[in-house]
Amino acid sequence: MTDTGHRGWNDRIEHRDIVVNEAPGFRPLTLDLVVPAGALAPAPVLVWIHGGAWLFGSPKHPADWLMEADPFTAAIRAGFAVASAQYRLSGEAHFPAQLDDVTAAVRWLRRHGDTVGVDRERIGVWGESAGGHLASMVALTGNDQDDSGVGAAVCWYAPSNLLTMQSQAHPSGTIDHDAADSPESLLIGAPLADNPEAARAASPITYVTDQAPPMLLIHGDQDLVVPVGQSEELAAALTAVGAAVELSVVPGADHCFAGVPLEPLVRDSLAFFTRVLTA
Repeated sequence: MTDTGHRGWNDRIEHRDIVVNEAPGFRPLTLDLVVPAGALAPAPVLVWIHGGAWLFGSPKHPADWLMEADPFTAAIRAGFAVASAQYRLSGEAHFPAQLDDVTAAVRWLRRHGDTVGVDRERIGVWGESAGGHLASMVALTGNDQDDSGVGAAVCWYAPSNLLTMQSQAHPSGTIDHDAADSPESLLIGAPLADNPEAARAASPITYVTDQAPPMLLIHGDQDLVVPVGQSEELAAALTAVGAAVELSVVPGADHCFAGVPLEPLVRDSLAFFTRVLTA
């Protein structure tokens, strides 16, 4: 059921709890959508995918550090609608359930966006950490034939190749990515080091082709959780096949861009979406 209303904002219309996926045995998966009020034409839409190591988090409760810059209001002011997508966490279901859920959100927007003021042909995906991984996966596996294709992706400090995360880890890194209880192992449901095929299947780099939509990868060079080499590796692979990719390495930034101001990175991300989706 969709709950529609302004909810105290005068710059946006909100649609809550739109059901996009009903996998048997699981709770219904939903998205919340905010659309700029008073738009004269259907708005391009950004699908936000939250982080949290595939273990934590909710699109209904964005992290405090993120809301200090409030990328959602910034996106509305830039003329974008924002869809916040739910996905099953790794304690609920193993990969590819998470990709299935986010893909279902894209499909709903492609098929029904015109009913809520969204331009079905101008969809971008934007995520941080685990959400950036899923944004990459959606961008690289989607296609227009089944309504899962997107036009652009912005991925903040995202895992790209689960098999190389440990070898690329910062000397002061805080995670043994090959351990049986690492976020990556819990995502695939088995120890990462012993299951290379499952790890490859859950790695965005596996799906790189020259048909990839334009992508912007932003990563801190001091990231102690997801090594910066992950974004560098994906950017190199995309460049090698002639795909459009931009890589921005942020000096002094740890995970979640700790240590640097967030607002300029939000502006850069929205400028990229504006250039690619609205030109």
